[in-house]
Amino acid sequence: MTRDAAVTVTGIGLVTAAGHDTDSTWAAVRAGRATARPDPELLELPVSLSCRVDGMDALRPRQPGTAHLDPGARMGLAAAAQALDAAKLDPAEWDATRVAVVTGCSVGGLHTQRTAAARFASDGPERVSPYFLTGYLPNMVCAAIALHLGVTGPTLNVATACASGATALGTARDLLASGQCDIAVVVGADAAVTPLMVTGFSQLRALSDRCSRPFDRARDGFVIAEGAGALVLERPEHAAARSAPRLARLIGYGASSDAHHLVAPHPEGRHAERALRAALAEAGVAPGDVGHVNAHGTSTPRGDAMEATLLARVFPHRPPVTSAKGSLGHTLGAAGAIEAALTALALREDLVPPTAGLTDPDPALDIDVVADRARPLSSDVAVSNSFGFGGHNAVVVLARE
Repeated sequence: MTRDAAVTVTGIGLVTAAGHDTDSTWAAVRAGRATARPDPELLELPVSLSCRVDGMDALRPRQPGTAHLDPGARMGLAAAAQALDAAKLDPAEWDATRVAVVTGCSVGGLHTQRTAAARFASDGPERVSPYFLTGYLPNMVCAAIALHLGVTGPTLNVATACASGATALGTARDLLASGQCDIAVVVGADAAVTPLMVTGFSQLRALSDRCSRPFDRARDGFVIAEGAGALVLERPEHAAARSAPRLARLIGYGASSDAHHLVAPHPEGRHAERALRAALAEAGVAPGDVGHVNAHGTSTPRGDAMEATLLARVFPHRPPVTSAKGSLGHTLGAAGAIEAALTALALREDLVPPTAGLTDPDPALDIDVVADRARPLSSDVAVSNSFGFGGHNAVVVLARE
């Protein structure tokens, strides 16, 4: 792809532990407010903190056939509906063959799987719901959105662990740039706050039971979260023709693999650096043009150290760095989409949000992490990083519209 592959962001929708809408989530992130709290379903486990979305019944769609959707799919549908409203798009009026849906979902419907497994164990196979697979399969977030929007263009789910949301953005951008569609509805969604999933991450010593504090000297793991982020992307000429809202431009994307370890990042971040530099090159911007970085910033000791080393190497001018995970927790496959949306909002509002939970910046990390309060900053370009288990690296570059 070339710089001509830039696309326009015309709509944003967010569902997180901070609230069911973009304004609530942005307000919490901008204020540096943490949403983690003890989770009653996890109290018997070594780690009991989560960032869970409250009021899930309010997110239950009213369309026929949606009663059995997993919470992750319901969050994804709600975020997509918000983004379409913001983009001033009516599915009844578009050419459905020229619309794509690309989702990033890393784990599938774990709540549906948990219910089915319990019923199988207690009552036998004949009592397992026929809706089990349609709630559990990872592609069903995408399928549900496409079905309820009537989309008949390209639809697919990508699963690159915690990079899934960013990978979905890059994939959708490629569909638009190749001319296969005019509009792409991109959604990252995961609802993985279940006892078994929390136990799995706890066994890897990836979780904190105190707080999420990215880049802090005392960081000891992330807080697991759930949520969804949606962005409507359009070819610039299509957006212009309908006088669409223009919130930002996605001007660059880069991806790579570490081929180093199933869960640990490459300690020097050399292949993550390749993804970052590729995204910058495609965007046609130099490192010094980047105004701020929305870091992956999970609050794990090794992950934050690798990312800080990478950022110091690529950006010697030390642009401000923030991580939304201090506020919202780690939403796994949804994180890349949520954080790209937050990056676009930061560019529009001329500020860099603070990193919630950061009280004692690690002196070993040579980066300028924003703490305490939002920092006023007018810039034209920002970067959002996403890195996932398995060595998946995905970076998006966004520009002010």
